Amino acid sequence: MSTSSAWDKIVGNWKQIQGDARTRWGKLTDDDIEQIAGQREKLAGKLQERYGIAKDDVNKQIDDWANKLKL
Repeated sequence: MSTSSAWDKIVGNWKQIQGDARTRWGKLTDDDIEQIAGQREKLAGKLQERYGIAKDDVNKQIDDWANKLKL
């Protein structure tokens, strides 16, 4: 599955997978999750802000997480 195809499913199922995102990245607050609303760029920005990691590392983490979701 391509990353964009996986991400389209994430956007469509954000309400159902919020808990999975919260489990994967425990430093994200409920407000963060609401603000992200399935938007990859917002997720990346919040992860960089909360964890202080480089953009490339954030994108790798997001891709790994997205590709493991059972959607």
